[in-house]
Amino acid sequence: MFKDFREFLIRGNLVDLAVAVVIGTAFAIVVKSLVDNIVMPIIATLVGKPNFSALTFTIHNSVFHYGQFLTDLLTFVLVAFVVFLFVVKPTAAILRRVSKEKAATPDPSEELLGEIKQLLEEQNTLLRK
Repeated sequence: MFKDFREFLIRGNLVDLAVAVVIGTAFAIVVKSLVDNIVMPIIATLVGKPNFSALTFTIHNSVFHYGQFLTDLLTFVLVAFVVFLFVVKPTAAILRRVSKEKAATPDPSEELLGEIKQLLEEQNTLLRK
C-alpha cells in the first residue's frame, strides 16, 4: 500500500499539477499587485478612487452591500484585462511567430517523400516507354 501511495505521489502528473498550482498562485499575487499598485492608482488619478464598498441598500432590515460586489467586479475585470494584455497577447504573438518559422522550414520527411514520389514518377515514365 505504501509503495502504491509513493508511486502516486511521485507520478509526473501530480508533480506537474503541484508546480502549476504554486506558479499560478505566485502569478496571481503578481497580477493582483500590478492591478492594486499600478492600474488602480492610474484610474484613481483619472476618475477618483474606484471604491464602491460604502454603497448599500436595505430591505426588511437586511443590508445588501452591493458596492463591495461592484468593487470586486471592477477588480476582476481589471485583472482579466492585465492578464490578457501582458500574457495572452504576447503568448499568441510568440506562437504565431514560431508557427510561421516552422511553416517556413520544410520538414525533412516531406522532402524525402517528394523525392521518392518524383523518382517513382520517373520510373513509371521509363517503364511506359
